[in-house]
Amino acid sequence: MTKILVIGANGSVGRHVVASLAEGGHEVRALVRDPSKVVLPKGVDPVRGDLTAPESLEPALADGVEAVYLMWPGLPVEPRVVELIARHAERVVYLSADVADLADDEPAAIFHQEIERLIRRSGLGWTFVRAIDFAGNLLAWADQVREGVVRWPYGQARRSLVHERDIADVAVRALTEDGHDGGAYVVTGPQSLSHAELARIIGEELGTEVRWEELAPQTAARERLTAAWGDAAFVDSRLRAWESFTREPERVTDTVERVLGRPPRDFRSWVRDHAADFR
Repeated sequence: MTKILVIGANGSVGRHVVASLAEGGHEVRALVRDPSKVVLPKGVDPVRGDLTAPESLEPALADGVEAVYLMWPGLPVEPRVVELIARHAERVVYLSADVADLADDEPAAIFHQEIERLIRRSGLGWTFVRAIDFAGNLLAWADQVREGVVRWPYGQARRSLVHERDIADVAVRALTEDGHDGGAYVVTGPQSLSHAELARIIGEELGTEVRWEELAPQTAARERLTAAWGDAAFVDSRLRAWESFTREPERVTDTVERVLGRPPRDFRSWVRDHAADFR
């Protein structure tokens, strides 16, 4: 079985990657900042390391690591991390976003593009798992769901949110099977649903009524989201994206079906898996 290092083992996707690899009998190392503070599946080896200190990855990558799952948590890009992975491993599966490929001299608009370009140039076998927005981001609605009213902008924006377990399952296939090198897999949910429909479905699955209340995007929503997220430019980019999805729904791909041979999990199944987080 393959020896695999998981970078981002505590993340919403990475924890499922770790569990699936361990269940499949692979030798798994989990890169963590403090091994004493993590609970991992039986047989998984926690190894101390920090992406902001690239040389700390050396012990985790040593002794026969063949493949690496890489999640980059929005920190400044450290090219040395990719160089070290390429020195030790044969392939990397990078959890990216739905971004466009860049030419060699084209400036990156987002850090995912920069890391993808570093990986392409590294000599590694690679797969990019380009996930559409996670369904898990709707946990930001939890307090409002408890009150019975979701106040958010662009109720008619149609989204194809994806279950984090589907992202993990695609990543695990790319880590453990041949035939995925050079794949840039855009992973989505099975259908586009409006924000207002998503709020209604959450209520139905919880057995309670959840109403939608439209929040003015350029005034109340912008102010509230900037206060919560602390990045006005990011808020503006999300508002522009959501506005565009009122005119053209977020795309739906067949990636999960092609890679896994089964349909993607639907939004209702995600709500059931996270019901306790909304109560």
